[in-house]
Amino acid sequence: MRLLSKKEIEDSLDSDRADSLFIEPLLDRCQIGASTVDLRVGYDFLVSILTRRPYISVSSDVDGYRGASTYFQYTRRVVGDNFILYPGQVAITNTLEYVGLPPNMYADVLSRSSYNRLGIHLNTMIQPGFHGCVPLELVNHGNNPVEIVVGSRLVQLRLFDVIEHRVYGSPSDRKYIGDMRPVVSRISADRDFSILRKLRG
Repeated sequence: MRLLSKKEIEDSLDSDRADSLFIEPLLDRCQIGASTVDLRVGYDFLVSILTRRPYISVSSDVDGYRGASTYFQYTRRVVGDNFILYPGQVAITNTLEYVGLPPNMYADVLSRSSYNRLGIHLNTMIQPGFHGCVPLELVNHGNNPVEIVVGSRLVQLRLFDVIEHRVYGSPSDRKYIGDMRPVVSRISADRDFSILRKLRG
């Protein structure tokens, strides 16, 4: 893998080829840095809430299983509004931008250092061939509530060129692709649990 330069990112964005990088809307070309693209936080949030349940079960074969969505509450803001992330709280959101990666490009998604310094950390990745609003799983690791302004630059996309064209499975195999709103964990759909049940006997 090789980290893409600003010129390579701009050339791919400006290309008419079907297998080029797609990011829309790119509100300001200043979002493109020396080797990254800053992305903005979107409108929709799924916020973790406390319940009387002792824990969130990841396997659906547990007695009294409740889906992960019952542990989150949906809220929406408009551009310029603030969203407050409290210490220890999880909020799932998306980028304002819709991103399409070609099959020869991979991306790391990192919180900008200005937010890291406030206690908000994010480190995820998107596979070659991904398309959708990039999912952001935010956690406040600090001691104080932190304001997030909808539409502000929250994360940076670090793009890499992959030598061989790769597509991360087929669309039917992917749990998170093409989404334009935040989605809670779909871990209960993992095949691991059926395998483990058989081993357990």
